[in-house]
Amino acid sequence: MNFSKLYRPSALNSFQFVAVTGLVMSAAAHCILAVGVGRVPPGFSWLYVCWLVFYAGGTLLNYFGKPNAGHHHDHGEDHDEDHEH
Repeated sequence: MNFSKLYRPSALNSFQFVAVTGLVMSAAAHCILAVGVGRVPPGFSWLYVCWLVFYAGGTLLNYFGKPNAGHHHDHGEDHDEDHEH
């Protein structure tokens, strides 16, 4: 297994990238609320759990997904000649 898919930014898939971004933004908001406002809403820490679950799901897709599977939509039998896929 290639463990660089867990931490190397160029190896992260969209789900992992969104989860890392959400985690960083939630941590920044947590600091702003704690220092600037003086309190953090109850249940705010559940955001971290959600981001970690999202990251774990992205990691599973990254490891066990088909890396060379192209993005393909089957639009039925009426294909236009000038429509490129």
